[in-house]
Amino acid sequence: MKFKRQTKEEESINLTPLIDVVFLLLIFFMVSTTFTKETHLKVDLPEAVGEPGIKQSEPLEILISAQGDYSVNGKALVNNQMKTLKKALLEVSQGQLDQPLIITADAKTPHQAVVTAMDAAGQAGFVHLSMTTRKPAEEE
Repeated sequence: MKFKRQTKEEESINLTPLIDVVFLLLIFFMVSTTFTKETHLKVDLPEAVGEPGIKQSEPLEILISAQGDYSVNGKALVNNQMKTLKKALLEVSQGQLDQPLIITADAKTPHQAVVTAMDAAGQAGFVHLSMTTRKPAEEE
């Protein structure tokens, strides 16, 4: 028996699978990319001459101390009851319930005091309610 050794061809890289993968990636990125054309409209606003609108009334402010004591527009209340707070709000606002109302509370104020102030404002009929906060100190 005569064994004959076959000659090996040089090892080469088959590029067909590599090209397939590249085309698949190309198709994937083409399909997943959104093509949006942003349009910017140039608007020239009309001019008008007239009187300025009605000036917004000054906002009411409820201050709550760390102990839970209330003051409305800088005037301290005699007690911390909701009916006293509601009466003071209606008195100071003179029936104008569309005035903005700002609640400013100390960071250590009991949560119940803030909720009571919000509840009194809601029961009195105020709808423009906001809370004051401050930005935290930047960390160094």
